[in-house]
Amino acid sequence: MQEQTKDALRRALQAAALPFAEDEPLAPHTTFRIGGPAAFWCAPCDAEQLRSTLACCKQAGVRSYFLGNGSNTLFADEGFDGAVIDLRALAGPVQAQPQADAVCLTAGAGLTLGRLCAEAQQRGLTGLEFACGIPGTVGGAVYMNAGAYGGELKDVLTSVTFLDDALTLRTLPAAELQMGYRTSVFEKNPSWCVLSATVRLQHGDPAAILAQMQELLERRRQKQPLEWPSAGSTFKRPQGAFAGHLIETCGLRGFTVGGAQISEKHCGFVINKGGATCADIVALTEQVKQIVQKKTGFVLEREIRVVK
Repeated sequence: MQEQTKDALRRALQAAALPFAEDEPLAPHTTFRIGGPAAFWCAPCDAEQLRSTLACCKQAGVRSYFLGNGSNTLFADEGFDGAVIDLRALAGPVQAQPQADAVCLTAGAGLTLGRLCAEAQQRGLTGLEFACGIPGTVGGAVYMNAGAYGGELKDVLTSVTFLDDALTLRTLPAAELQMGYRTSVFEKNPSWCVLSATVRLQHGDPAAILAQMQELLERRRQKQPLEWPSAGSTFKRPQGAFAGHLIETCGLRGFTVGGAQISEKHCGFVINKGGATCADIVALTEQVKQIVQKKTGFVLEREIRVVK
């Protein structure tokens, strides 16, 4: 980024009294613990500050990237030459809207899925149990239609409120969000910023809901390499197969490039064994894709987002 551009954004953010930092290391903000610095790190406290921050970026001609829990993101080793927008402060209290046979919960984009699942359980609402161990935020879950154990966010999502690329506040019903396997209209329009999402849940027994959540969390602990930095499932599930099984049958369990490794516990995960770089992760995943395609005919696609 040219110094003139940096200075323009710096002055605009300062004039609007908006919180930001420069040359912020990104590794601590992602679950992979990988990534160079962001030219600008902006942490708006509410939706109005977010709108103002994005307006400053647009005026200065600086690209932006929205970040929640950093659980599905791999930043480049050289960092991000733009503004990373931290949305975690946009959590807010969960709002409940009772209906005749269900309850709708509205949650801010920065709220973690785990927290939303806990709120639902405490209110005796069922339908979100599948998401209790997904380490992302509501915003990230909407962006990629997060799912696990046979459930997806689109199964319970009713609407999403967001800022579009003109910074206009909009709300769309789920039917218009193009939700598919690990995709949505927001993936196709990355300049749109999710502010909140509403899910529709059914009444249930709090004890039974808690028991199911605990069972799913235990399954994760038993089968997934939660003790190592990773970005969760590395590859999307190919039609008619499972990525982890394909990788294992190709003899790639424990396959290593630099500090990156195919987990020996679950072959669907690439982990940071220590000192891994973005280049290591990309090189490993590319080699895995080539080997799997050559040996099985299946074409794997990365689920994690590589941001440069």
